[in-house]
Amino acid sequence: MTRPTLQYEVAPLPTRRGEKTLRRRVYEIIETGHGETRASKLFDTFIVTLILLNVAGFIAETVPAIRVQWGPLLYDFEILSVAIFSVEYALRLWTAVEVPYLSKMPPWKARVVFATTPALLIDLFAILPFYLSHFFAIDLRVLRTLRLLRFLKLSRYSPAMYTLIRVLSNERRALLGAGLLLVTALLFSSTLMYYIEGEAQPDKFGSVPAAAWWAIATLTTVGYGDATPITALGKLVGGVTMVIGLCILALPVAIISTGFAQELHRRDFVVTWSLMSRVPLLARLNAKEAAEIMPLLQAHNFPPHAEIIRKGSQGDAMYFIASGRVTHDGANGPAMYGAGAVLGVAAMFANDVYDSSIVTASKCRLLKLQREDFHRLSAAHPRVASRIRELAESLISDAPDAKTLATADV
Repeated sequence: MTRPTLQYEVAPLPTRRGEKTLRRRVYEIIETGHGETRASKLFDTFIVTLILLNVAGFIAETVPAIRVQWGPLLYDFEILSVAIFSVEYALRLWTAVEVPYLSKMPPWKARVVFATTPALLIDLFAILPFYLSHFFAIDLRVLRTLRLLRFLKLSRYSPAMYTLIRVLSNERRALLGAGLLLVTALLFSSTLMYYIEGEAQPDKFGSVPAAAWWAIATLTTVGYGDATPITALGKLVGGVTMVIGLCILALPVAIISTGFAQELHRRDFVVTWSLMSRVPLLARLNAKEAAEIMPLLQAHNFPPHAEIIRKGSQGDAMYFIASGRVTHDGANGPAMYGAGAVLGVAAMFANDVYDSSIVTASKCRLLKLQREDFHRLSAAHPRVASRIRELAESLISDAPDAKTLATADV
């Protein structure tokens, strides 16, 4: 008997009872949207534009002619900006209980913990000087300078800048150690040059602080040339100082590059975990099972109208839709599926081919599990692989037509 062609199965995310709460909706717009929805895209664009305008306003205020003519208007814009940033900060604190890793904490504790994260601290420091100026006598020049902290708010919308800030924060102890080595080399070289060159050049090496200027310019390999040793011993010390400077300055580069690699790996882990939580089939796994399968999942971003599965291609993987929508032109006509859907289950398990295609209808984020990786998981952790197979097969058995499309809820 001819074996029927197996297609992929799709399991849509079950419908929630009732509408989303306002707090959850706000959280999705300001924290997790990242431009995937129209509302989140408008919000992100508005905040980024406001930050850039604030930086431009700070620069413009330093021009006397502009400050005289437009000073009152720039101050009104400053008040409006602080009000908007304050509302934004309050909304982020209000929605802190929606953050997955904080959702099980008491609301007050979740908000306190969230408020101590680097991103929220930057948001606070961006508005705090304005309020403090009304209670304490703060130099207006200092206040204007502190407004530049708002530029750091862009780190929330720039993955590269956010990663850099995280790396500097995580590696602060190692960077502090490298800084102490630099200070030690600075003190030793400037003291030696004071005793060696002090009498020959009292105007340039007449004191340790004066010699320190030469030492820091030499250690950093800048070498302005305004102060140079003229004695043989002084030139020898200068050469050794240059070599030491090269070695010491290489340390921060190595520390930051290693930190970047670790942070990128950690970010991939967090992103994958966040996407897994959006897929009901994966969300059913316990913490230990999820930790076993997570390293094997590949996160992919697809633009609209991109072909995910091509008709006639080998069923070598299963896909989990974390966000976005896809269209399927099956035997019963076109259908659309969104977050939580699972593609390619039966075809992957049966080593069959896909007899129709899947195309994205919007920007999509998917998790892909290759068949080879699933077999590797089966060999190393058979219980976890069996659990995945059971959940996936339940989709097929619950489907009204398992040979074509599984539309049962997970």
